[in-house]
Amino acid sequence: MNQIACITGAARGIGRAIALLFAREGANIVAFDLDELGLASLAREIESLRREAITDRIDIADFAQVTESVGRAIMYFGKIDILVNNAAIIRRGSFLDHTKEDWDLVLKVNLGGTFNCAKAIVPQMVKQGGGKIVNVTSIAGKVGDITAAASYGTSKGAINTFTKSLARDLAVHHINVNAVAPHAIETDMSKEWSDEKRRAVIAAIPLGRMGKPEEVAEAVAFLASDAATFITGEILDLNGGYLMD
Repeated sequence: MNQIACITGAARGIGRAIALLFAREGANIVAFDLDELGLASLAREIESLRREAITDRIDIADFAQVTESVGRAIMYFGKIDILVNNAAIIRRGSFLDHTKEDWDLVLKVNLGGTFNCAKAIVPQMVKQGGGKIVNVTSIAGKVGDITAAASYGTSKGAINTFTKSLARDLAVHHINVNAVAPHAIETDMSKEWSDEKRRAVIAAIPLGRMGKPEEVAEAVAFLASDAATFITGEILDLNGGYLMD
């Protein structure tokens, strides 16, 4: 209630589900995305829940844009309690077809964007005396890419390690850093799969179905809540039992 949550990639899919759940639980939202129309729609829905929303169309790979937007949000709300690094891009195909330009872009957005947002917000959390960071990674960061080009899983694996490194580094400042690692969630990314691929993925999941963005949001909300104050450096699997580690 009345905490300020900054969520990247908030205009649709998992990010939107997180923003709306947090708002329903009483948080005010800072939402970053490149989808301006999606952000406007999100803001209206959050306001209908009687919560406040600041939205900003920014490229999280651009550190200057991130720091400027974070500064405006802190000036308006006075604090940021929670950061959810959700924004990401993906590329498909074989490594043989994977261009250097695409490799650089995926790493720049997914890993670089996560760094940029943390770098911009952590000093404010330190000043406040604590905070929560939750990074949205992927099963691909643990087992390698299943449906994507090699850059995607590489970026997510690096974020897993970044999560643990930050958790160790920032614990002294009472900042908890965790991640969720989804697989087979009903999003725009999974809609790109062929029917054959979809059936094969579901067949390999013990629970026998795809996950929902709202289920990821519930896990993120738990890690960002006071119920998880003794959890840090954890990578939480969300995959219906596909990977149990």
